[in-house]
Amino acid sequence: MNITSHVNSRSFRSLMAGFPTGIAVISTTDTDGRPWGMTCSSVCAVSVEPPTLLVCVRDGSPTLDAMVRRGAFAVNLLHGGARPTAELFASGAPDRFNRVRWQHDAQRGGPHLVEDAHTVADCRISQRHHVGDHTVVFGEVFQVTDHCDPHPLLYGMRQYAAWPTG
Repeated sequence: MNITSHVNSRSFRSLMAGFPTGIAVISTTDTDGRPWGMTCSSVCAVSVEPPTLLVCVRDGSPTLDAMVRRGAFAVNLLHGGARPTAELFASGAPDRFNRVRWQHDAQRGGPHLVEDAHTVADCRISQRHHVGDHTVVFGEVFQVTDHCDPHPLLYGMRQYAAWPTG
């Protein structure tokens, strides 16, 4: 089959807007211990054995650079009340880690957003693949930390919403 049609970016974005997904903040530290992070809706479970997930990060992102150098990252799955944090980490504000409560130690993949994440997965990078203008990063999960009841923050149709509680 020879497929020659081209889908423009506007059509593709419209397609994906109709596919609601959970929201996470991907976080890591650089070699100097400085925290880096970004909002990410491209998170997917890949395998249960070994426990592996993937995240898609824009090429040129300083968070991606820090993740690769460190070889580890954390996936902070945001709870339904964490929309301001999702927007903050999507904004690229240089002081974003000064505006949220977070904890980190050397045994974790990256900073945990303890007031905004319902669950955090700490990961070691196992593979990377360049696709278009993004890098797909595969992370083998080595620790899962539950911070509160999982009522996730969702994004779809260009809007945030909390998972219904009842």
